[in-house]
Amino acid sequence: MSDIDIRIEGRAGRITLNRPTALNALTYDMALAIEAAIDDWRNAGVDLVLIDAVGDRAFCSGGDIADMYRSGLDGDLEYGRRFWRDEYRLNAKLFEYPKPIVSFLQGFTMGGGVGVGCHASHRIVGESSQIAMPECGIGLVPDVGGSLMLARCAGHLGEYLGLTGTRMNAADAILAGFADGFIPQAKWEQLKADLVSGNINAIKYETAPAGSLPPILGDIDRHFAGTTLVDIEQSLKSDPSEFARSTLKSLGRHAPLAMACSMQIIRQLTPEDSIRAALELEFRFTYRAVAQGDFIEGIRAAIIDKDRRPTWVHPTIRDVSMNDVEKMLSPLGPDGLVWNEMK
Repeated sequence: MSDIDIRIEGRAGRITLNRPTALNALTYDMALAIEAAIDDWRNAGVDLVLIDAVGDRAFCSGGDIADMYRSGLDGDLEYGRRFWRDEYRLNAKLFEYPKPIVSFLQGFTMGGGVGVGCHASHRIVGESSQIAMPECGIGLVPDVGGSLMLARCAGHLGEYLGLTGTRMNAADAILAGFADGFIPQAKWEQLKADLVSGNINAIKYETAPAGSLPPILGDIDRHFAGTTLVDIEQSLKSDPSEFARSTLKSLGRHAPLAMACSMQIIRQLTPEDSIRAALELEFRFTYRAVAQGDFIEGIRAAIIDKDRRPTWVHPTIRDVSMNDVEKMLSPLGPDGLVWNEMK
């Protein structure tokens, strides 16, 4: 059975992720197939694109990074760089697509899944939706254009979500700009049938169950206003609240270099910046992540050995200097993303 089902039904181009036992993790071939399909449908007789996934547990839990881990261990830096380069090109095309794209984001939508589902023009969430950018936990920065969504969050919510990898339910995802509206999942199949007929106006959002972010927005803005990661850590340590305790615990699990670079990227971007500007900044980090960062160790600890005890290049937040950040985020010159590759 194919990992992805691409076809035209009625007036809609349909893309269905079909790896439910792997939480629909995105492989390199799947990314290339999605890109080829939306390229074909730009001028084809379809009114919209519909992206969904098989299974209840996940729309897409992220990129399938096992091959990147193995190639990195073997000293092959080019496989991961090629994967990210091509994936980011797809992310930009989805974000800039001239026709409506409707995505149905059940269960886990994380990392690479955000890059496929959250750049759509109509991003639908339901009761089971859990959306997050957890990359700092494996030594990466929020990428696939997620940094731009984080930069567009109000106040310091973007830094909080990016550094902690906090999971958002439907209402939280709407608040943070990762989704457009809530529709009960029992109504999704009928809505898909309406969309296949070309009726984009069939989308009728409803009120989502309450989220967990609104009550803590004040705490987030107060503690994440610091100039540096050390400032944020110190602010949290001075607060005996449960919010501060749990946030410190989250930060303590993640790669300090990745968090420092994530904060720099999120703050460097502005809400007016393009998706391409965000992807270019992200690629500076991911291009270097295997050779100079914590990616291999992060994957080992979280996915391969699952001991949850990574040995980071920089053991603590205080060990990361601004020079370390600049080395990871300096321009790549001729190795940077080349947008004229896009059709």
